[in-house]
Amino acid sequence: MQLDQAPSRQPIPREGLQLHLPQVLADAVSRLVVDKFSELTDNFTSPHARRKVLAGVVMTTGTDVKEAQVICVSTGTKCINGEYMSDRGLALNDCHAEIVARRSLIRYLYSQLEHFLSNSDDDHQKSIFTRCDNRPGFVLKENVQFHLYISTSPCGDARIFSPHEAGVEDQGDRHPNRKARGQLRTKIESGEGTIPVRSSNTIQTWDGVLQGERLLTMSCSDKIARWNVVGFQGSLMSYFTEPIYFSSIILGSLYHADHLSRAMYQRITEIEELPQCFSLNRPLLSGISNAEARQPGKAPNFSVNWAVGDQALEVINATTGKDDLGRPSRLCKHALYSRWMRLHGKLSSTLRIRTVRPSSYHEAKQAAAEYHSAKQTLFRAFQRPGLGPGSRSP
Repeated sequence: MQLDQAPSRQPIPREGLQLHLPQVLADAVSRLVVDKFSELTDNFTSPHARRKVLAGVVMTTGTDVKEAQVICVSTGTKCINGEYMSDRGLALNDCHAEIVARRSLIRYLYSQLEHFLSNSDDDHQKSIFTRCDNRPGFVLKENVQFHLYISTSPCGDARIFSPHEAGVEDQGDRHPNRKARGQLRTKIESGEGTIPVRSSNTIQTWDGVLQGERLLTMSCSDKIARWNVVGFQGSLMSYFTEPIYFSSIILGSLYHADHLSRAMYQRITEIEELPQCFSLNRPLLSGISNAEARQPGKAPNFSVNWAVGDQALEVINATTGKDDLGRPSRLCKHALYSRWMRLHGKLSSTLRIRTVRPSSYHEAKQAAAEYHSAKQTLFRAFQRPGLGPGSRSP
């Protein structure tokens, strides 16, 4: 680790994580994700190697990178056009790389639970899950950690005030108390910028969006901050597992310690009364030793995804949220809900959430009461200092 780095360039350690070489971990995670993407795109020669943002998740046992495994990789910078939204959950609404990576990771978690339930001793032993002691549900095996890599700072609060690389003389945020700092922001449909939630109409309806109102989607900074409270596993997975948090968030470029830490958790440190099992996660935050060069050219209109077990990349048209033949993504709500329903049937006697079999995706999500309580607590933590009300998709 370079000790002469400016304050804005230095890694911010994770609380409780005894890690003497955070830069070594960050550089290894970055290299693994980029190398996997190279492998999947024939050494970057495939037409689908074109990208502005690359994201991926690496799994380690503890912080030992020797046995690290790339779980998923993805690209993308755009959101669906409102007219293509699917009320059956057949379209991907948000194709920003880190959001797609998280959906791929959830898919991986489902496969790991399926391994645990397998009749094959080998599959069962290899699962990253184990049963909770003295209570229903599952937890990750000891020391299993997930590290999120994004090739640049996530859109919204982490990026808006730091659009350039931090220089050697950069002493951090010179205006930390400006009102604009920490504001919730939304992505703009068919665009790549973000706007403050307070300047947009946050009550969205299906009719309004289908009739031409701009679809507003939470910025990536705000979504990752949410994962740092409720976990990245989502409400459906919380039927089976306790919250799962990222151990580190690593940026390939535009890493500014002040801005990233504020966006990821610092702006909500006053959060109060979270339900049991939930907490405010403060992951390791780091850039890499040699920042990735800015990707030239116009952002492509597609997003790709791959996860462990997949034969090839899946390519999704970001405008329609489906592939170019109009087929739903393996990451769409419908696909993930189908996986969840199968697991729910097998695990009905050991669920963390006891409820009758839900009749719909919406009903299943709403029944995750503790998860939604944590989410509401988070929204209040944003509202208290006036950072915005939080936007909800129709």
